[in-house]
Amino acid sequence: MGEEVLLFGEVCNIDVSKAKELRTHLQKIKMSTDKNIQKCYDKFYKLYAKKYLTPRVEYFSNMMNLEYNELKFRKMKSRWGSCNSKNSITLNTELIKVDKELIDFVIVHELAHLTHMNHSKKFHSLLSSYMPNAKELNKKLKFTHLLI
Repeated sequence: MGEEVLLFGEVCNIDVSKAKELRTHLQKIKMSTDKNIQKCYDKFYKLYAKKYLTPRVEYFSNMMNLEYNELKFRKMKSRWGSCNSKNSITLNTELIKVDKELIDFVIVHELAHLTHMNHSKKFHSLLSSYMPNAKELNKKLKFTHLLI
């Protein structure tokens, strides 16, 4: 764990203004077990994800003229995001650890599922119309997943 946190693909010292909230949570731990420390980090990433990702989803949903019913956040092991038939989008709180360009790619990808609930040619065409380098970003994201 230590004194650093990963945000937007960069390692930041915990004392930077972005991570003051995490420092506060860590100082309140009664028993400093690995499990308790990890819970603090998970809480921090979830809060930070909500603050950053919500306006990004709004921005792209307006740009794409697509509406979703609900936006949820949770830590997931094997997915960056999901979209269901009830137009509910769930984003992985670990997204906050990757480059902003990759975050935007995941958001646009999930929003595109509001129109096409599969990975058909029409889906990829819609995705590419907003993210022309979607294939490259997808490869980069798969590689990044191995690092986090």
